[in-house]
This record gives sequence, C-alpha cells and structure tokens, in this order.
Amino acid sequence: MQKIYLLLMVSVLFFSSCDLDKVPETSLTDVAFWRTETDVRGACNRMYDELAGFTYMSNTSNNGGRVYHDTRSDELVQTSANGVSAGSRTVPTTSLNDWTDPYTRIFTANNILEKAPNSNLEEAALNRWLAEAYFFRAYYHFLLVKLYGDVPLVLKAVADPNDPAIFTGRTPREEVIQQCYKDLEFAAQWLPTRAKLAEKDWGRVTRSAALGMIARIGLYEGTFIKYHKLGNAYSAHLKKSIDATELLMKEGHDLYPDFQKLFTFSGEGPKNLENIFVKVYGPNGAGTTVHGNSREMENRVSVTRQMIDLFLYSDGLPREKSPLKISPEKSFDDALANRDPRLKMTVYSLGEDAYKGAYIPFVQQHGNGYSLKKGFMLDEWVTVYKETVDKAIIRYGEILISYAEALYELNGSISNDQLDKTVNRLRTRARFNVKLTNDFVTANGLNMIDEIRRERTVELLDEGFRYDDIIRWKIAEVVLPTYIIGAKFVDSETTKVRKDLQMRLTDANGKLNGQQAYNEADMYVIELGGDRRFDPERDYLYPIPLNEVALSKGNITQNPNW
Repeated sequence: MQKIYLLLMVSVLFFSSCDLDKVPETSLTDVAFWRTETDVRGACNRMYDELAGFTYMSNTSNNGGRVYHDTRSDELVQTSANGVSAGSRTVPTTSLNDWTDPYTRIFTANNILEKAPNSNLEEAALNRWLAEAYFFRAYYHFLLVKLYGDVPLVLKAVADPNDPAIFTGRTPREEVIQQCYKDLEFAAQWLPTRAKLAEKDWGRVTRSAALGMIARIGLYEGTFIKYHKLGNAYSAHLKKSIDATELLMKEGHDLYPDFQKLFTFSGEGPKNLENIFVKVYGPNGAGTTVHGNSREMENRVSVTRQMIDLFLYSDGLPREKSPLKISPEKSFDDALANRDPRLKMTVYSLGEDAYKGAYIPFVQQHGNGYSLKKGFMLDEWVTVYKETVDKAIIRYGEILISYAEALYELNGSISNDQLDKTVNRLRTRARFNVKLTNDFVTANGLNMIDEIRRERTVELLDEGFRYDDIIRWKIAEVVLPTYIIGAKFVDSETTKVRKDLQMRLTDANGKLNGQQAYNEADMYVIELGGDRRFDPERDYLYPIPLNEVALSKGNITQNPNW
C-alpha cells in the first residue's frame, strides 16, 4: 500500500463539501480544523464525494475506468469480451479502482475517526458523525473482501511513510468481516433514522443504511462460506443478516409502486420509501455532475439471452416447463411474449419507442444482445455523459429478496407467509399476479432456492449484483465458461444484413460450427464457449496487484494459482 501514500496525505488534509458548510480548502489544516460540528460535517462530505454510484469499480481485467454497467458476469455484454467474465485477465501491476481507491477511502474514514474527537462536540453529536465514518470504513473493507478474500484490515490513518500500517499483511476475511459488523453496529446505533433525517441531509447514511449493509454482508458471507465449504460459521452470518433485516423492516420503508419509474427522476428523494442508501447526483438537469448511465445503455451494453430466459412466463413457470413458450421462435419478440411484466420493463420490444425512435434489433452498437430499457431516460441521454439521475445503492426491494434467501439458506425452508412478505410483494408491485408458494413449487417440480435466486436476478438486473451472486453461490464455473447468446435475428425485423452476421448465427438445429450453442435457430452468438474459461481453483478471487505484493516487504501474498 506504500504507493498510495501521497494520495492518502491529500485525503487526510483536504475535504470537500457540497453545501453551505464548506470551509475554504486553503484553510483546511489540522491547526485550524476539527473544532466545530461544521468542520466535522465538512470532513465527512469527502466520503460522499468519493462514493462510486453509476461508475462501477472492479469491472475489467486491470485498472478499469469509467464504466456504468457491470459486464463481469453472464448478465450484460459489451462490444468486446470482459476479461473477468471471459477468464482472459492477467495479474495487474496496479489496480486503481479495485485496490487503491478503496484503501484511499478507508484512510479518509480513519482520519475522521482519529481527528473528529479533537472537536468540542458533545458525545451524541460527535458519535453521529463518527458513525458515518464507521459506515464507510466497513463499506470499503467489504468491497475488498468480496474481490480478494483476506485483505489488510486498516484501522488507522497514516501520516508517516514509514508507518508499519502501510506494510500490513493480509488479515483473515472473517476478522475483517467481524470488524465490518462492529463498525456498522456503531453506525446503526448513532445514525439518524430515515424519519428523522433532515431534508437538507438527504443522501447521507442513516440507521437504515447501516442495517442494510449488515444484511448484505451477512447474506454474502453466509452463502459464500456455505457453498465454498469453508466450515459451519455460515449460519451465524445468515442469522446476522436476518436480524438486521427484521430491524430494518421497522424503519418505515416500503416498495415504490411503479417498478418502471423507480429508476428515473420520479423515484428520487426521501418521499420514495424504497430508497435506503443513494448516491445523489443532482441538481437534475444541471449538467455539472457527470455520469453516463442512459448513454451507455444505447451504445455500450446489452442483456444476454441467458438473462432473458430467467424471467418466468405468465403462468409462473420457467422456460423449460411452461407451455406458453413459443418455439420455434419466428420473431425477436417471441422471447418476450407471455412473460413476467418486468421483462418488458427491462429490455425493449420490437418497434417500441426507444433511444432514437422505434426499436430495431441489431442496430445499436452494444454487442447484439437485448437492449436495456430499465432506467433509460431520453432527457438524460441527450446530455451526452452529463446525466444527473441518482443511483440507489441499497433499496428495499433488495432487502426483501435478500431476506427470503437468507431465511431459506438458514432454515432449509420458507413459509408461504414469508414468501408473501418478500418475493410475492415484489411480484405484486410489478403486476405479476402468480404467487410463489410451497405448493406451487412442489406441484411443478421446482426447487425453492432456485426460484428465490431467479427472483433476485430478474428484480435486480443491471444493478450490480449478478457477479457477486454467482461468486458466492459458486456457480461461476458453470455459467461463465459457455456460449454467451444474444438476440434472435430475423431479416425482416432489422436493417442489418444477414451476411454481416452469418458467421455468428446458429443453424436450424441451434448449432454453430458444429457445436450446440442454443436450442433455437438464428440466435446471435456473442462469445464462443471455447473462448471462455473459468478456473474454480483460481478465479473466485481476484489477483493481488503485483506492486502491492512487491511493496509490502513480503507481508502481502498472492491469491492461489495467480
């Protein structure tokens, strides 16, 4: 971590603010700072400036960049293969997004935790701001654990380039996670509730956000330990997730009534009770805060056929069981007919008013899959990467489906009443009127955990969860090293010429180059199965950047088989 020392020195001295509490940067020194609540609040604002929203970290094989949609799994594709998804990445020399940035932000939080007590604040007022720092310290340590497993647990700020903390070795992941719980429990105790958060503080973390992070971490660690067969401690993590969720359910949150408008300006702000933790970008339309979520839906990414096939049919049955399935398919829209309503809220149908008029398959330059509709806003698209719609990092919909999963994973069962409070509430919101019940699962030869996972995947599509899910479920070795399928090609439905795509279209039997790629003809094959790899003895963890290993004086070791 020595190479980020200079960055850390900047973060321990300078803080930015987006409100009237800002202190001129030229005066932000330890001599003149850390005196009043305004000072401490201004320091905490730095953590919100650093927070990634639509810009995903850990999205490419090496350092990454400004990427707004996560293509590391089988969920979304770009115009070229993602190194993580395809298994072609190598060990990076450095990794700004995945390693350096999280540690820089941890040092920001630690600096606040060390310096803020020097102010003249009363205990309750001080703890309210310390709670923000504890929240973010846990948030970034968890990001690191998901990627690397054991990582250095850093609990102090660094003001000396020779400080041993810079050369800290890897801490066992369980110890790091327990510290995350401890930090978040402090945060949950001292942060304001959703109901008591002042309007001017919208976007700051609350008790709900802290409980939501405990719920997220507990589910991730519990299932990771369970499916990677790392011992019996998984039940304690799942219980942690369940307990936090049940507390969170008492905080007054609810689902936003319109799934399609949830991800637009209509769903912004504290009046939407589904919002728990949000990256605020506004003011809307100002063009001063920059991201490119809608723009990249049109020209950078598309949804795979693998994801389309996970959506249930309107009878509540999956593709492999429903008599409503249209096969053989003769139109692009055949795959979208008779489905869970969320499917047509997630991708565009043939001829639907889309990015630049009526939707035409294979015209957008985004990989020839199904074009994203979820959250697309034309008035944001036209700003050309100056979009301002907010990004929900934790929402109540995630909490409900996570609760159902944690209950089943811990107990091996889930009651119909619990399903009604979780899965079926999400379905009802989307006007999908077939309930998931134990009787339905039994009568149709389904598997309950598969159906809960399916619900999670379709509800949270393109929200940055799929890669983490296939890692913790230990199914990446199955779903990644295979053909990645795109959209159905029909000559009369596109301006694209068949001869330009012929080399990647399946034949009448669903084969490509003599190999079975899919069970339908004229499906566009985005990536060949033979070009994709996943080593289960290596690829469930990221490689440690070479510079971190070299500069740690031998304390940081590389992950297995990298």
